Amino acid sequence: MRRSNTLSSLSAFEPIPADAAGAPLYRLVRRSLLRAIESGRCAAGSALPSERALAGALGVSIGTLRHATDDLVAEHILVRRQGRGTFVAVHNADRFMFQFFHVERSDGLRQAPQVELVAFERVRMDEEPAQALGLKTGEPAIQIDNRLLLQGRAVIHDRLTLPAMLFKGLTEKRFRERPSTIYHLYQTEFGITVTLARERARAMTADRSVVRILGVAAGSPVMEVRRTALTFGDKPVEYRVSTIHTAHYEYVHQLSRPA
Repeated sequence: MRRSNTLSSLSAFEPIPADAAGAPLYRLVRRSLLRAIESGRCAAGSALPSERALAGALGVSIGTLRHATDDLVAEHILVRRQGRGTFVAVHNADRFMFQFFHVERSDGLRQAPQVELVAFERVRMDEEPAQALGLKTGEPAIQIDNRLLLQGRAVIHDRLTLPAMLFKGLTEKRFRERPSTIYHLYQTEFGITVTLARERARAMTADRSVVRILGVAAGSPVMEVRRTALTFGDKPVEYRVSTIHTAHYEYVHQLSRPA
């Protein structure tokens, strides 16, 4: 699936049944929009039809449509561009920094990391990633180790575990030569859009792999963040363990304001 800047066809969206009952109408509209995006009928980067045309095709008011699109904009699935319309969000460096990267220097300096590929292997899935991904231990997987540098200093070791069945055709060359972020690669090459991530963090001491990859002393304090990345329908698509050397860097996450 390739990125598109074209206008999505009205035929991509399923009309809301006239006799629909139960959930609020705007939620049914939201589901219709999500189905069009998830299926690829409404591609990443493409513009939605005008509010008037789309509301007419769905059989709802513009106010109901706007309520649904507001929700998806808040979830970073859609993006509004002043004077241009509403588009299916594309994973890029800005979105990565805003939504998925939370490490900054202790003085508040925040920059995109330089990512170095350390290892790319085809493995059998261990118990922990298998459980996080809802799969069985021993299933085929792709394991990727990255070293992330900030201001020229090795700060983060990322170990990614991907279900091989979701990323058929992913090779080390294809991964290494991606033009943008890892999540952009998932979205544009495999039709997998990461919509959110669940994380758990704990304090640890550096083990052998961290000593080797980050160049820290054995036993140094580090922070470990275990992330399960989810796509539409809260389906897990990636398990990632990030080990952060926190001597000069902090994990900073801004919570949303209450509604």
